[in-house]
Amino acid sequence: MIKNNLKILFLIIFISTSAFCQLEDLKWKKADLSYEIPNNFRQRDYSFEFNNAGDLVKKSIAYTYWFFISDVDGDNCPFRPSCSAFLMQSVEETNIAQGMLMFFDRFTRDMNIYKGHNHYPRVKTGHYFDPPDNYTLDQETIKYIPSTHIVKE
Repeated sequence: MIKNNLKILFLIIFISTSAFCQLEDLKWKKADLSYEIPNNFRQRDYSFEFNNAGDLVKKSIAYTYWFFISDVDGDNCPFRPSCSAFLMQSVEETNIAQGMLMFFDRFTRDMNIYKGHNHYPRVKTGHYFDPPDNYTLDQETIKYIPSTHIVKE
């Protein structure tokens, strides 16, 4: 009885290993995998072309933020537009002082300490949609979007 069970077990092992063996014409090859996360959303303009002093200050602040915070921290911003794009857009829509205050308010909400961002709508990538239009203190530009909607960027 034990000899028959051993024969059956040996037969099962032999058939299973021969059925899944590697064929001569299908050799395993080294996989060329890249573990880098593609970061296509950042298309930065590092030029210092400006029309007035405000553009110079705005670009200097944005470049400093990119160099010291964004590039070191990586793509960890849970919002779209990203914090640096939010800074540029808010300064363009308002002025430097109000745009900086809007950015610091956004930056405090960007911290990953508090995970309760459930009242923001999302974009297809899963990031929260939080445009600077909603913080300009102009009621005509504020567009309320329910948090259940998926927004096209």
